[in-house]
Amino acid sequence: MKNQTIAVAGHLCIDMTPRFLQTKTVEKPSQLFIPGKLINVGNASFSTGGAVANTGLALKKLGTPVILIGKIGQDAFGSIIRQTFEQYQADEHLILSETESSSYTIVLALPGVDRFFLHHAGCNDTFCMADLDFDVIGQAAHFHFGYPPIMRALYLDGARELVQIFTRVKEMGLTTSLDMAAVEEGSEAARQDWSQIVRNLLPLVDFFVPSIEELGYMIDRERYQDWNLRAGDKDLTDILDVEKDIRPLAQTLLDWGAKCVLIKCGALGIYLRTNTSEVMETIAPAFASWGNLEYFEKSFVPDQILSGTGAGDTSIAAFLKAALEGYPPKRCLQLAAATGASCITAYDALSGLKPFDELIKRIDAGWPKND
Repeated sequence: MKNQTIAVAGHLCIDMTPRFLQTKTVEKPSQLFIPGKLINVGNASFSTGGAVANTGLALKKLGTPVILIGKIGQDAFGSIIRQTFEQYQADEHLILSETESSSYTIVLALPGVDRFFLHHAGCNDTFCMADLDFDVIGQAAHFHFGYPPIMRALYLDGARELVQIFTRVKEMGLTTSLDMAAVEEGSEAARQDWSQIVRNLLPLVDFFVPSIEELGYMIDRERYQDWNLRAGDKDLTDILDVEKDIRPLAQTLLDWGAKCVLIKCGALGIYLRTNTSEVMETIAPAFASWGNLEYFEKSFVPDQILSGTGAGDTSIAAFLKAALEGYPPKRCLQLAAATGASCITAYDALSGLKPFDELIKRIDAGWPKND
């Protein structure tokens, strides 16, 4: 693609991540979180979070031209977000709300287990089609949107507003991708028909890139509940089988008309499944060669594990950059997995990232994989 600019829109927040002084792997979170117990922690790191920051700024750091569109308030957290984006010269298209607060998340990253999030949606809940400048978006070749399950205006009424956004973008001739987020049980978002929402959006999405947990919850709740029973206190991805658990959900998405599906599976790895060559060619002629593919890439062994924050988002950034720049699909998957492994070596989403040439050299030299 001659124009390689990617517009990234959606959820934007500030992440606060206290550093746990305990380095021993936690088998059960309940070992730490006991009512009345004092847990000593180290300094807290402040970093931008959400899809616009994690995926968008990762793309910027990897050398891709970006247009980043997220909504912030006129408050202290909004100032931190804006200052961070200014450092990357990517603040031009941030949306400033005069009446709403910025979103924030407290990230509890325990050694050995998946993260816990304490989240305030803030002005992400009112983000809507009217906030978008489509003349600006039209300067890009690709449009990526992230986290509608935690953006109220975009999941209500069958995600009507989000469908309208993607419809407009597709009419402009851009390729598209969509990332999801976990849905909180008992919330308003949990009462939405996510299976139908996914069906509504798939015809407009070229690259659908959810996590396996998000996908299971949204399109096969019975299977998802079985996973949780089997996992117990373990990380859910520890008990999943590619053939029995992941492949059937990807097949369902293809049956519903999905073109390219990338499923993030945490420490297990990352899974790619595509539709026929004829369907893939509708994304762009170059993707005709991507027809009827199925790959599973095991995760690479990281140099160290400090935090999983942003690992999935930065993997998506690497995959999209590689795919849109014409890398072969297997290499795209390798670069996505390698970027995720690099990300978790730092407390924030961006500090651990490496350029593609460095990752490729290490991959080709036999970077060890997790069993």
